[in-house]
Amino acid sequence: MELHQLRYFLAVARTRNFSRAAEQCHVAQPSLSQQIKKLEEELDERLFERTKREVALTPAGEVFRGHAERALEEVEAAREKVREVRGLVRGRVVLGALPTVAPYFLPARLRAFAEKFPGIEVVVHEDTTNRLVAAVLGKEVDLALLSLPVERAGLQAREFFDEPLLVALPARHRLAAKRRLTLDDLEQEPFILMQEGHCLAGQALQFCRLNGFAPQVSFRSAQLETVLAFVAEGRGVSIIPAMARRDRDKAVVCRALAGMTRSVGVVHRSGRPLAGTAQALLDFLAASGPGAR
Repeated sequence: MELHQLRYFLAVARTRNFSRAAEQCHVAQPSLSQQIKKLEEELDERLFERTKREVALTPAGEVFRGHAERALEEVEAAREKVREVRGLVRGRVVLGALPTVAPYFLPARLRAFAEKFPGIEVVVHEDTTNRLVAAVLGKEVDLALLSLPVERAGLQAREFFDEPLLVALPARHRLAAKRRLTLDDLEQEPFILMQEGHCLAGQALQFCRLNGFAPQVSFRSAQLETVLAFVAEGRGVSIIPAMARRDRDKAVVCRALAGMTRSVGVVHRSGRPLAGTAQALLDFLAASGPGAR
């Protein structure tokens, strides 16, 4: 039994006419009739009642019609899955990410992704928001994991989750006794921030200014782990994302900061579909949520 025989059979069943069915299938009528005859011989059943005026399905033909339709639907679904797999088995995705997101959000997730898609290589490129946006628009990076929103033409964003921002304090700091802090509590404190150009530093400064003060910045670093190391030494306080909280570090405590959050998600070029490999990674990361560290 051949797939084209099923298609010819269904065309005749729809049109109730061998000539019209042959036209729809782009074959000569004798060829179509011959294939229908072979199908009937294989099934050892007549599928059509033929008269001079019309063609009608026999009871056996009615039963066979449903099975033929489902069989062709399954074949098409299988073909689509094969196309998807063919596009995902091998490939490379360049994933841009903020240094305040990458070391906390990605390692476990990319390990799980590699187990599911072992043929896809993921290259992680850490940088600041502006540089990552330029890299996405310049087609150097497929996806960029950022703090949203990013207001740039030519980009499409997919938000993953909102994340609280916390105050990181030296363990012996006077404010460590409080469970929840406000920016008013921090007005007289020295701040340790990421370097200029990092969105986390910009967010911290903006929140402070909206609260009516310009923070005293005592130290800056390109690495959040360095910022936390200086907090541990008592050099000041910092504002960090919840995913960077280090409960194992007894020298630093983190306290909730009322009303401060950031949104984490991915941006990519708009106007055209993502490659299958990039879409697979995007969907996988989106489904993983803020947990699963």
